[in-house]
Amino acid sequence: HKGMSQSAVAEALGAPNIITRDSNGIETWIYDKVASYASYKHSSIYGTILILSGSSGSASTTTGQRTLTVIVKFDKNQKIESISYNSSEF
Repeated sequence: HKGMSQSAVAEALGAPNIITRDSNGIETWIYDKVASYASYKHSSIYGTILILSGSSGSASTTTGQRTLTVIVKFDKNQKIESISYNSSEF
């Protein structure tokens, strides 16, 4: 949240992926997280009539990635000035 110290941010989120500093010495921390996922779905239909039997089934696999980028800008006192983020899934 706004006003949080750099040490509190590091404790909560860990080390940032990127640290930049502008010409005034103000720091921006960038956290970039990527998660891959896979899900497997299988459905079956079974039937038996006297001597005849049969089965039918289908399976599908879905894979993708989710990304989250968090940008934390600090003020001259090393307190959070602003936070922005972007997430995507593909």
